[in-house]
Amino acid sequence: MTLLDEKRAPAPPRPTPPSWGAVTLRDFGLGIRFAAAGGREGWIRTLLTAVGVGLGVALLLLASSVPHLLDERNAREQARSEAPASASPGAGVEKSDRSVLRINTTTDFRDRTVGGYLMRPDGPTPVLPPGVARFPGPGEMAASPALKELLAEPGSELLRERLPYAITDTIGDAGLRSPGELLYYAGSDTLTSAGGGHRIAAYGDDRQGDPFPPILIVLVIMVCVVLLAPVAIFIATAVRFGGDRRDRRLAALRLVGADIRTTRRIAAGEALFGALLGLLLGLGFFLAGRQFAGAVEIWDFSAFPADLMPDLRLAALIGVAVPLTAVLVTLAAMRSVVIEPLGVVRRGRDRGRRLWWRLPVPLAGLAVLALWGRVEEYAPVNPFPIITGAVLVLFGLALLLPWLVEACVSRLRGGPVPWQLATRRLQLSSGAASRAVSGVTVAVAGAIALQMLFAAMNADFNRMTGQDPSRAQFAGYSENVTGEGATAAIERFRATKGVEVVIGAVEAFASKPGDYGEDDVQPTTSLTVGTCETLRELARIGACEDGDTFVVHPRDDKDMTAWVDETARKGEVLEVGSGEKPMRWTLPADSRTVTGREDPMGDPHWGIMATLGAVDAGALPDATITTQIRVDQSVPDVAEHVRNTAAEIDPGMRFVTLSPVERNRQYASIQTGLQLGATAVLLLIAASMLVSQLEQLRERRRLLSVLVAFGTRRSTLGWSVLWQTAVPVVLGLAVAVAGGLGLGATLVWMIQKQVSDWWLFWPMAGAGGALIVLVTLLSLPPLWRMMRPDGLRSE
Repeated sequence: MTLLDEKRAPAPPRPTPPSWGAVTLRDFGLGIRFAAAGGREGWIRTLLTAVGVGLGVALLLLASSVPHLLDERNAREQARSEAPASASPGAGVEKSDRSVLRINTTTDFRDRTVGGYLMRPDGPTPVLPPGVARFPGPGEMAASPALKELLAEPGSELLRERLPYAITDTIGDAGLRSPGELLYYAGSDTLTSAGGGHRIAAYGDDRQGDPFPPILIVLVIMVCVVLLAPVAIFIATAVRFGGDRRDRRLAALRLVGADIRTTRRIAAGEALFGALLGLLLGLGFFLAGRQFAGAVEIWDFSAFPADLMPDLRLAALIGVAVPLTAVLVTLAAMRSVVIEPLGVVRRGRDRGRRLWWRLPVPLAGLAVLALWGRVEEYAPVNPFPIITGAVLVLFGLALLLPWLVEACVSRLRGGPVPWQLATRRLQLSSGAASRAVSGVTVAVAGAIALQMLFAAMNADFNRMTGQDPSRAQFAGYSENVTGEGATAAIERFRATKGVEVVIGAVEAFASKPGDYGEDDVQPTTSLTVGTCETLRELARIGACEDGDTFVVHPRDDKDMTAWVDETARKGEVLEVGSGEKPMRWTLPADSRTVTGREDPMGDPHWGIMATLGAVDAGALPDATITTQIRVDQSVPDVAEHVRNTAAEIDPGMRFVTLSPVERNRQYASIQTGLQLGATAVLLLIAASMLVSQLEQLRERRRLLSVLVAFGTRRSTLGWSVLWQTAVPVVLGLAVAVAGGLGLGATLVWMIQKQVSDWWLFWPMAGAGGALIVLVTLLSLPPLWRMMRPDGLRSE
């Protein structure tokens, strides 16, 4: 051992390099610090991202609240419906201290339905409807808040005449489907079971509604996919706001020694901070917006704030998916950007975007739908192939758009100065324009597919009623108005303001007298009494005078004709009514035989018809009145005058508006949901394009100021902004139309229908074009401000 060996110090241990997880967390934390402490510019960029993400999160939270909203709405509706007899002993049968006689008096007022019931208690402790604190006395009513407001409004005089009750109570939320529902419960001391009253002893119908048909389930699935896919794309686009300035700042980090992987993780950390802040803003937007849910009514639909409660599992999924999407999208975007020191950012590529991997995505979606999405009429529906196929098609269209925009704008040359400015900007950075338009593309494509699906199902869920509104617009039917009141009621309709024609008849049943055994069927037919004008609307009687009678045969029905002749024997006695002492009446021997026709309701008529001079209509037992009314539609509020007359004659009169088409309620509710969701998505897309446009203008503020300083007119720059927005949108609409038609045709084939209209894309294409104009107009004021000379200053 030498002296030199003794002085040699041991080598220090090599420091252990940090783990990959620690390095990732460190870089993410550094990116979060840059986003939170990046000065005014950093906060503007972060807030743009947060607002964009927040809008998408708010809409996702709204979508996740729909199941709870529908459950609560259905629960309240079932709670106020009458309980079936099996659930409450004696319901609808036995009279007790808690039983109530009631009759449905629902009416319409200017295209709005006013639900209502007229009620009479049988005892001192009647059962109360949900939301009602005190049973209304005679002449009183409990009204919903919306109905109280409507009655108090100027111009509601006709409705106040129809509901002449004093409001003594307000129906609470527990008794209403929605805040805007028009509903009342009125008290009566004259209602009887003979007058149409139905006795109930409890509320709360727990019976399940009709199940959805398989093709409606397909429609519901597609509505959810179409409405939520643009939201996901919007969030993915929002986390890339401010990318140009971020890349220049990351270049400075490369100058001080950061490698490419580090810069990517730092960028992901910035996006993560914006996404987390967007989650908080989205929650704030949602909580603030739900407070106004009751005041906002779209397509006659509103909701209580308490009903908008997101599903906890879906909310947790949103909380995890949004930040994860922000990180993954940023890391994927950074792979296409080469960041070098000295502030150099190279966006160029050795080769353009490739089609070979983009095109198979939508084709794969169509294949999934075609192979595994076929829907049988009575078989259960498997939602996973439908969801997978539709998502692949819609997101595949979003992947095709950047390639198409780049391929098209690279070939554009020449033209006016605004056109050249717009095309050159698109040639330099087509990715940002494509991202802003991708939401429009997906939304329009999905809407086109849904419209084709709706059109193919239309015949299944819209029944032709056979009613003829040109002959009559309204019809009423009452069993509570008999005797002399029946003929008087018809005259009151004729005297109503705006009424032109009343096809009013008193109807009873006439039978062939005789003794019949238990197994024998007594020949019976209808007896209709009215004026000659009325009878001409029900049968082809030709010449008619008061006192005439007719035997009416159905058209093309030999069996019913024989049955009518068996009952209506000319010159023989008939029994009218079904009581113990029916009225006897002799059918005149000179009665003419004629052929019946359909009335404006589309119902055929046959049997015995008589004018008022041949039969005393007021003496007919068990008679009812039917009225079909034609009005002068130029008279203001003529429908309300007619409905007021009907309510005065019989509050429980069934009074309907004639329509040639009757729509299935489930089908109509889905269509309403689509309209609500499409409205929200279009507003979100407009906000997305506007925020993206403002972000791009802010990035080019210095360039715009330079152009103005060199003499460029502001109108030239304004037109360039329009073309810069219009070119990607037009290309996106082309992709959306082609993809939407393909997806729609596949869906129609899945449900074993035929495409009814290939030109349904025009309305949605027009809506996409309207977004161009809207976004351009809203971006012009910021554009004028950014073209000021002070934009040339630099610090």
